[in-house]
Amino acid sequence: MRFGPVPVEEAVGAIFAHSVRAGETRLRKGQRVGAAEQAALRAAGVETIIAAALEAGDVPEDEAAERLARAIAGAGLRRDPPFTGRVNLFAERAGLLIVDRMRVDAINRIDDAITLATLPEYRAVVEGDMAATVKIIPFAAPSAALTAACEAGQGAVRVAPYRPLRVGVVSTLLPGLKPSVILKTLGVLEARLAPACAPLVEERRTPHAPKPLAEALAQMQARCDLLIVFGASAITDRRDVIPAAIEAVGGCVRHFGMPVDPGNLLLIGDLNGTLLIGAPGCARSPKENGFDWVLGRLLADVPISRADIQGMGVGGLLMEIETRPQPRQSDG
Repeated sequence: MRFGPVPVEEAVGAIFAHSVRAGETRLRKGQRVGAAEQAALRAAGVETIIAAALEAGDVPEDEAAERLARAIAGAGLRRDPPFTGRVNLFAERAGLLIVDRMRVDAINRIDDAITLATLPEYRAVVEGDMAATVKIIPFAAPSAALTAACEAGQGAVRVAPYRPLRVGVVSTLLPGLKPSVILKTLGVLEARLAPACAPLVEERRTPHAPKPLAEALAQMQARCDLLIVFGASAITDRRDVIPAAIEAVGGCVRHFGMPVDPGNLLLIGDLNGTLLIGAPGCARSPKENGFDWVLGRLLADVPISRADIQGMGVGGLLMEIETRPQPRQSDG
């Protein structure tokens, strides 16, 4: 692509690199110079414009953006028509945005002309949310570079849809825990489950002790796909009340603790094939915390391993929740 000053007499077919005022007419950036535009420039006494002229092997910006967007868009995404070298991609359904970071990085390293930006990995989206945008920086992209980008980025972005898991909740009780706190917690949880249309099928309350909690979990597991335990006291050790109850009924603790704050004291367990989350205290708040990161993946059927949780530290420092019993910064 040629770029620079072009005499008006030779400008037909070129693209305005900047908007130009020709008398009462405003000729816009990105507009092609035709006979009418040339005449308007002559009449206004304009002799030279800054313009771009495509050459063999150049792909116009809108066509290039459309081709790349079509290549990178996986399931659950729709594309808007291209404009000014840009194509936006939107979620077609509620779920988690799955981004192949290596493919996105590969696209962005091929040529200065070609860019792709997305929401963060595993961001919760609903229908209509913008999830990614392709932008061709100049007025055209080199054909070879565009082909390489399309090949490198195949299916780089998709939406994993939520599943309507049957959710059961157990709240453990200690003296001083108000019933209003439990009701508020259930309301906050139901709001989190709403995008997935995941029903809260059973709710129980037990003393904060391994035996009654184990009995409740054993009775509920066959009717639930996911169990969530809100402890009256946060889990502080793998031998604490909630993990002890899980093991008492033949379950196992997959992982305890996570490098996300708020959310450090989260537990993931398996109760004979039924998923279980030991919720941290911050999960009682509607503000984003580590519980959201794990719940979202489970609802979207996105595997979450011990290594996945251990890799959440970068970006895991979230906004503080003022109502936490143990804030991360003391008054002193």
